Amino acid sequence: MSTRTIPAALGEFSSPEAAWIRRVQSGQAAPFMLTPLTGPLGGAAFKYFADWTDRIAKGELPHSRPNRPQGVERNIVVTTWEWGDPKKYLHDLIASDRRDPTVNAYGPLYGSPEYATDVYPILDPKTHTVTTFTAPVRDADTPEAFGPGHAAIPKPMAPSPYWGEEKIWDTKANNHNGMFDRKGRVWFAATVRGPKNPGFCQKGSDHFSAKLFPVEQANRHITMLDPTTMKYTFVDTCFQTHHLQFGYDANDTLWTSGGGPVVGWINTRMFDETGDAARSQGWTALVLDTNGNGKRDDYVEPDQPIDPAKDKRIAGGFYAVMPSPVDGSIWGSVGVFGGTAAIVRLVPGPNPPATALAEIYNVPKPGFGIRGADIDKKGVVWMSLGSGHLGSFDRRKCKGPLNGPKATGDHCPEGWTFHPYPGPGFQGIGENSAESSYYTWVDQHNTFGLGEDVPMSTANLNDGLVALKDGKMILLRVPYPLGFYAKGFDGRIDGPNAGWKGRGLWTTSGDRAPWLMEGGKGKKPVAVRFQLRPDPLAH
Repeated sequence: MSTRTIPAALGEFSSPEAAWIRRVQSGQAAPFMLTPLTGPLGGAAFKYFADWTDRIAKGELPHSRPNRPQGVERNIVVTTWEWGDPKKYLHDLIASDRRDPTVNAYGPLYGSPEYATDVYPILDPKTHTVTTFTAPVRDADTPEAFGPGHAAIPKPMAPSPYWGEEKIWDTKANNHNGMFDRKGRVWFAATVRGPKNPGFCQKGSDHFSAKLFPVEQANRHITMLDPTTMKYTFVDTCFQTHHLQFGYDANDTLWTSGGGPVVGWINTRMFDETGDAARSQGWTALVLDTNGNGKRDDYVEPDQPIDPAKDKRIAGGFYAVMPSPVDGSIWGSVGVFGGTAAIVRLVPGPNPPATALAEIYNVPKPGFGIRGADIDKKGVVWMSLGSGHLGSFDRRKCKGPLNGPKATGDHCPEGWTFHPYPGPGFQGIGENSAESSYYTWVDQHNTFGLGEDVPMSTANLNDGLVALKDGKMILLRVPYPLGFYAKGFDGRIDGPNAGWKGRGLWTTSGDRAPWLMEGGKGKKPVAVRFQLRPDPLAH
C-alpha cells in the first residue's frame, strides 16, 4: 500500500526524512498535516516516519500478527458498494433516524462529502444504483469553503503524486454529516451563505439568544432535503454546525455541535409551522453553576478565577453532541482539538438559554484524547479515546456535589471506566492498544443483532468497527479494500421480522484519500453494510 512507501512521483531526496517532509505538503489538506507535525511535535515525527518506511522497505513485518476472526466475528457479513468519485471523498453517510431506526427502511443512503464537492451521492442498496444531488447555496456570493476557519485550502500547497497541481476539491456547501427525522427528511450540517452573520445574531439584536451571547459569524449552518420532492431547504443559523442529533422532546429539537463557544439548536416543529429560521433557533454559552445555587447567574469568563458570587463560563464547544433519552439533557465531547479532554452535560432548563446550566467531567488517567461519543438508553456516555480505550462515564456513580466551586471537571473520577481496544500496542510501555478510534456510537435499538445498548466504535487502525459486548471486544473488519477508515456509522432495521437480513450497520470510507486504499489511484469511496447471521453458514 502506498502509505507504506514514498511515491516515486515525488522525486529524489537527500534522506527519507526529507521525503516525508515533502510528502505531507501535497494537496489541499497539506497545512493540516504539516502544521501539527512541525508545530506541537516540533518536526520530530518525520524522523520516525522515515524510520518506519525504511524498515518496511528492508522487509520488516509488524511485531504482532492479526488474529483470525473468533466466535461471532465469523458470523459477520460485509457488503460493499462503490459510490462517489475517485478524486473525492466522503465524510459520512446516513441511513435512518437515530431514535427510530425503522425510518427509511430499505431506502437510499445519503452521503456527505464535506470539503470534496457539492455533489452528494445517493445509494439505492436494493437496485445497486447510485444517483447524485448537487447541493446549492442560498447566496450567489457565498465563497468556497476553504481557507481560514476550514480544514482545507483552495489549491494544493505542493503537487500531489497522484493528481499533480489539479484542484480536486471544490465546494461551497461543505456538507459534514446528516441526520434523518421522523418524517424521512435528511437534515445536514451544510453551508447556507457566507460567514458573516445576519443582524439578528449580533450585538444589539432583540433575539433571546443574541441578547445573552451574540455571535458574529458562522461558516456552516443547517439545510434539509426532502427525498419525496428533492426540495432543499436552507435554515440560516447564527451558530456554526458540525455534528447534529435530534432530541426526544415534542419539538423534535435538532441539537448541533461545532458552535465554538456556544451550543445551538433548531426547534424543527416551529420551523415546519412557520418557516422562520430566526424564531426557531437558539444557542447558549456553557456556564457552570460554580456558586452552587442551582440557577444560572452572571458569570466570570473562562480565563478568570472563580467568584463565589457568580457562575463560570467554560471555553471550547461540543464536538460530538448527544441528547439523552433519559432526562432531556444534552451531552457533548470537548477538548478534541486542544485543551483538556472532557465531556459536558448541558441542562437547557425551562427557558433556555437563560436557564441553561452545564456540568463538566474531565477524562482521568489512564484515559486521554477524546473524540466522538454517544449515549445509551440509561444515560451512560461512551467515547473514543486516544489512549486506546473505549471510555464510559456514568453520572449516577458520582459521590460528591455536581455543582459548586469544586465541580469544575475533576470531581467525579468514580464515574469513569476504560475498556482497552483490540489490536497491537506501542512497545516498551506496558500493555496498551495503539488503536486511534475516530467516533463512537451506541446501538440503542439492536439494529445489528448483538442486543440493545451495545457501544461500538470506528476501529480506524483495525480496518473497520469494533463492538463491546459482555466485556469483550468484537471486531467488524472490512477485508477489502485494505485501509478502510470510517468516521461515523449508524444502524437501520429494514424488516423487524426478516431475521438477520432485516438489520444492519451502515458506514462509508471516510478518509480524505481513497487512492491510498488497496487498489490505489482510481478507487472510489465505498459504502459498507455489516450484518450478523446466527452462524457462519446461515443463509
